Amino acid sequence: MSLWRRLLARPAKPQPMLRLYGAVVEHARAPRWYVEGGVEDSVDGRFDMLALVMTLVLLRLDSEGEPLRQAAVDLTERFIDDMDGQLRQIGIGDFVVGKHVGKMMGALGGRMDAYGSALAGEGDLDAALVRNLYRGNAPEPSALAFVSSEVRALDGAIRSQPLDRLLNGELGA
Repeated sequence: MSLWRRLLARPAKPQPMLRLYGAVVEHARAPRWYVEGGVEDSVDGRFDMLALVMTLVLLRLDSEGEPLRQAAVDLTERFIDDMDGQLRQIGIGDFVVGKHVGKMMGALGGRMDAYGSALAGEGDLDAALVRNLYRGNAPEPSALAFVSSEVRALDGAIRSQPLDRLLNGELGA
């Protein structure tokens, strides 16, 4: 690279939470959710699965309080950037992308409440999964049992993972 290019080049934008978000996406795209779990393999189904795994990680980060508040914000911003890019890629125009991202953030917040309550024993996880992951269309009982079991195991793994490893993208599952 020439001297002028180096002097005029913009510094690389920091990429906080890139590894952790990559692990969330990778986990949400695992075939078992769609095959054994009966999650719809569509844009909506993939969003719902991503929102579920994001929720589990954000619940863990939130449980740690103030020291990890910025990590949760950075992870959420990574999610927003990804959703913005995905919407643009499928042809959603500039004028309505923000509105769609806002709806997605509302959906993520609602899922944090529903899944968080259910995993804390204050609600029914199966009902929350049917409502949010399956969009009200109950899957086969074996698929629901599979997903419910996997979600509980993943939540336990994320909650028991040492924070430094979690922040480095190791979900523990």
